[in-house]
Amino acid sequence: MMNIVLLEPEIPANTGNIGRTCVATGSRLHLIKPLGFSLEEKELKRAGLDYWKDLDVRVYENFDDFQQRNPGAVLFMATTKAKRNYAEVRYPDSAYLMFGKESAGIPEELLVQHQECAVRIPMREEIRSLNLSNSVAIVLYEALRQQDFVHMQREGELHRLSWK
Repeated sequence: MMNIVLLEPEIPANTGNIGRTCVATGSRLHLIKPLGFSLEEKELKRAGLDYWKDLDVRVYENFDDFQQRNPGAVLFMATTKAKRNYAEVRYPDSAYLMFGKESAGIPEELLVQHQECAVRIPMREEIRSLNLSNSVAIVLYEALRQQDFVHMQREGELHRLSWK
């Protein structure tokens, strides 16, 4: 099972979208406080649609609490400051993909302490960052692609017509 870790997320709609992506991929969502919203907010639930009830979500008081409750977690920190491209990494099937808050990302103090696990999504120089939920989807689906999308539906069906 893949794990998505959001460090101090601020925007409920992003977290709702990420929660929906986690349900669609069978991933667990880890939220590290402080959160910029209540887990009961309508905007959070609206973005997650009716999938939020199916989400495996864990909440932590701070990063130390997260580390203590997940010993041995293989962590990858997504940041615009990293030197290594996210697609150059081999992700284990139980990786923890961490993303920072929308306004500031992952604090540099944490990045320096974990520089071997920092990865970035390439983008044009004049762009500061991508939307958080888009970034999660990009990195998560690369990790799942490397695992050949195990336990995921690989073909779709039409509702009214049929494929030839």
